[in-house]
Amino acid sequence: MFQGRSLVIATKHHKEQAIAPVLERELGVRCFADTTQDTDELGTFTGEVERRLDPMASAREKCMRAMAANSCTLGVASEGSFGPHPSLPFVPADDELLIFIDTLNHIEVVVRELSTSTNFSARSITQIHELSAFAEQVGFPLHGIILRDKNPHSTVIYKGIHSMDVLLDRFDMLYTTFQSAYAETDMRAMYNPTRMEVIKKAAEKLAQKINSRCPQCNTPGFDITDVIRGLPCSLCHRPTDMIISSVCICSACQYLQVNRYPEQKYTADPMYCNFCNP
Repeated sequence: MFQGRSLVIATKHHKEQAIAPVLERELGVRCFADTTQDTDELGTFTGEVERRLDPMASAREKCMRAMAANSCTLGVASEGSFGPHPSLPFVPADDELLIFIDTLNHIEVVVRELSTSTNFSARSITQIHELSAFAEQVGFPLHGIILRDKNPHSTVIYKGIHSMDVLLDRFDMLYTTFQSAYAETDMRAMYNPTRMEVIKKAAEKLAQKINSRCPQCNTPGFDITDVIRGLPCSLCHRPTDMIISSVCICSACQYLQVNRYPEQKYTADPMYCNFCNP
């Protein structure tokens, strides 16, 4: 279905370095990047352009723009979000969403990779030793740093800093004017190899999902869409929040498949029971 076809990757931040090798190997496509589209129009990490769309809609818009501009029927785009992990509030997380669109076959496949592998951080800086400590903490200079004034609507922003000389120079300029600086990790992919690795994992997950076909109509993207909870407690036999089965529904023909999950478990440990372990 995809062998030999051209696939455009919508990015101006070199994400094709992580995505293209995976998709070319697993799908047989020929990838190229469209760097002419200003994807920052849909929002920037530093807030100069506020994100108007949610991550899914933003990724879809990026993808469709690149496909239209290049007369291409296959496209991929990604959108990253950073903040506290939804289950671990004090742990920062990288939430990467990838979308694959095939307008020729009317296919859309989406995956999400939520990872605690991130250097996402920010700090107010008033002393050189604080700046040095922050730089060491976030993996500088392999990872870029952004310096700005502390105003929420910053008028002075220095992005993509990846040398100590430039870092010290930009800090001095900000300190002279504002008596402080606000340092944050540059989360754009080309300045953040840790994020690039998470994008690569998302690409691998995307390829695996695309290669998963519906048993009935052979449409790509056949994967878990829901779960059934209620695995009985081994002690009191009441239902718990543990998963009994996974549910897969084909987006094309609506074929439904229910699989026991995990296969080897028929009861839940009482530690997961709200009655035995409230």
